[in-house]
Amino acid sequence: MRTFASPAELAAAVGQSLGPGPWHPVDQERVALFAEATDDYQWIHVDPERAAVGPFGGTIAHGYLTLSLLPALVTRIYRVEGVRMGVNYGLDRVRFPAPLRVGTRIRATASIAEVTPVPGGTQVVTEVTVESETGGKPVCAARTISRLYFEEGK
Repeated sequence: MRTFASPAELAAAVGQSLGPGPWHPVDQERVALFAEATDDYQWIHVDPERAAVGPFGGTIAHGYLTLSLLPALVTRIYRVEGVRMGVNYGLDRVRFPAPLRVGTRIRATASIAEVTPVPGGTQVVTEVTVESETGGKPVCAARTISRLYFEEGK
């Protein structure tokens, strides 16, 4: 875990690799809950018996589930002190180069790509790669944009 004391310290880290973070499990229950929350019940995600003989040899996590885990994965890699509020501002690019087999663990590596001031805060662009413990291609690669708003005096 890397801790930055200020936006200036964060800006000084542009281009540095951060992580990898700790492993994070992705089990069938989480996938089923995500399917329920999003009404995406495609059999490759929720039917282990059918998926066992399907193209991936078992169920796979939704790509958007993997994407939704980025905030949790990244906060295990770095944090910035004095932030009173952070918001997801958007994404520049997202890819899912490999399927994420349910029952495996994932972890993220990140690189700060840009740090720029915005009215009332700081915008941070982070390039995040999520790998599976099974190796091979990443299960997600994304360029995220966050806005951080600091306590008075930061």
